Amino acid sequence: MGPLHIAGSVKTPEIKFSPEDQSLVLSGRSIPENAVDFYRPVLDWAQQITKDFKLTVQVQLEYFNTSSSKCLLDLFKRLEVSEALEVLWYFDADDEDMLEAGEDYDHIVGVPFKFVEVDPEA
Repeated sequence: MGPLHIAGSVKTPEIKFSPEDQSLVLSGRSIPENAVDFYRPVLDWAQQITKDFKLTVQVQLEYFNTSSSKCLLDLFKRLEVSEALEVLWYFDADDEDMLEAGEDYDHIVGVPFKFVEVDPEA
């Protein structure tokens, strides 16, 4: 499986898959005009994940809107076929909403989540 890179913008997150690290990183803000169109390449990419595929997903989003939330859920559901999957959910220490969003996903999908508190002053 080759690398994947979607450049970020003011409204869209950067999405990078590194085959060497076996990591998928989503970072920035996710408020695209059309979330389904924006996330389609990564959702199509996720269809290739198999049971034995080892992957660490790092979600480092500052904010995401409702339509992005649905796309993230679709992504996690497609990735849950992997038995070697881990999600690192980063959240600012003072952002309770982002922590709760990650906890909601953790309860919905069969994927192990680890929560990583980030100091917003650092």
